[in-house]
Amino acid sequence: MCSMEQVKHLLGISGGKDSAALAIYMSKNYPTLDIEYYTCDTGKELKETYDLIKKLNSVLGKNIELYNSIDEENSPMDNPFDHFLALYGSYLPSPMARWCTKKMKLEPFENRVGDAPTISYVGIRGDENREGYVSKKENIQTIFPFRKNIWSEDVVKKVLANENIDKLKNYYESVVHEKSLLENLLEYVCRPISVQFTQKQKVNALLDADIKSFNKVVFEYLKTTDYPVGQLDSFSLIENTDNIGLQDVFDILESSGVGIPAYYKPIEYEVEIDGEIKKGTYSRSRSGCFFCFYQQKIEWVWLLEQHPDLYEKAVGYEKDGYAWAEETLEELRKPERVKAIKKEHYLRTLRQEKRSRTNSSWQDEILQAEGEGCASCFI
Repeated sequence: MCSMEQVKHLLGISGGKDSAALAIYMSKNYPTLDIEYYTCDTGKELKETYDLIKKLNSVLGKNIELYNSIDEENSPMDNPFDHFLALYGSYLPSPMARWCTKKMKLEPFENRVGDAPTISYVGIRGDENREGYVSKKENIQTIFPFRKNIWSEDVVKKVLANENIDKLKNYYESVVHEKSLLENLLEYVCRPISVQFTQKQKVNALLDADIKSFNKVVFEYLKTTDYPVGQLDSFSLIENTDNIGLQDVFDILESSGVGIPAYYKPIEYEVEIDGEIKKGTYSRSRSGCFFCFYQQKIEWVWLLEQHPDLYEKAVGYEKDGYAWAEETLEELRKPERVKAIKKEHYLRTLRQEKRSRTNSSWQDEILQAEGEGCASCFI
């Protein structure tokens, strides 16, 4: 077994709400874990992102390490994004070619880790239906402390494989001592995964019955593997039963004094609809570069009106037929397009409120926008 000191514990901070809240949460609830907090700067983040990281440095009581993606002294460019943009021949990143995430987020992280057994803590929340970044390197294991199921999909798949049913049964019998609970759990354990009883249904049934026993069983299984968590003598997160949602994240940020990143907070706009002036609100739904191609059109309008200097810089990157979206930013900023985008956003928000029968909030808009994007940038 490795000692706690031999296994690295890393937590990446994107400048977004979830990774910031996770850093505070881990620092407060697991102070004995020697976690290294790090960030990967693209050189093109919003000012609010840099402000958040400065505040976190103070709250965490330790420096957030900068993982560099370029050798700044020997690069002709003064920031990572422009450096790689030149290498890619001015080919802008897109959902189909996310070289930005690969070169400026993932590679610096994996290069820094090297071959050391490493646990990476990622802030995917309990109210999200996505997996998040899981490294393909065997020495890096991802843990999701905000979820009821803290384990990654690859771990769950191996643990719950049908050929492991007998082994799983033995593990449960060794960690669960309450007879009625054990009998209930073994009903699920001994039922093979099939079309009628999927892996998702099985893991949810076991977690709903008892989270801690599931975590203890997974930990016992991992001890028979090369996964980094299995190399530890103990792992305090197996006692974790928290399921942290969006409002919890905001509460953590506010109570810590760090606060919610300013770009999440709604700003009022006006739009004329059928001769009447209506008032809606917009904000940014994600962290990441100010010109991120995953932005919704209303977020581009937000950037245009709230950070016109940054919008102008984003426009400057669109040349040689490359654009951030299906329409160029020159087209998008025309007054008639801005009005049309605000009108569509206002009416869509109104329809959503009517369907939900409750007033939707700016948090709801964030939830709806989170389905798209790179978890490495936005959490």
